[in-house]
Amino acid sequence: MGKGKKIKKDPRQEEGRTGASVLSVLKILLAMYLVTGALLLALAALLYKMHLSEGAVSIGIVVIYVASGFIGGFLAGKTMRSRRFLWGMAMGGCYFLVLVIGSVAFQRGVSMDLARAVTTFALCAASGMAGGMAS
Repeated sequence: MGKGKKIKKDPRQEEGRTGASVLSVLKILLAMYLVTGALLLALAALLYKMHLSEGAVSIGIVVIYVASGFIGGFLAGKTMRSRRFLWGMAMGGCYFLVLVIGSVAFQRGVSMDLARAVTTFALCAASGMAGGMAS
């Protein structure tokens, strides 16, 4: 009778999966920031042509956060294929984290009050989760 051969898992394959996940997250974050840049350029053009009020610009920025978070969550859900809403929420959180780090680096301190920071984090995470669920 034949002996069954055991198939050994190559540890490099497991490592590659983790590396691919990190690379995928970085690619999705890049896509989110490309979308953010394009939408901010469009908002700047609207501000220039239509002389928008400060309130309208603030609403536009919130819409940009939500749109970028949704797109990132959607891409994360399509890429990861399991626990899509959690990956989407994580992408929204990473997006917010990079925003905060960039803000601290360029302004040499935090310019946002705590309530606004919490609200912005909730918007980014919720929109990312919604994108993940929609994928």
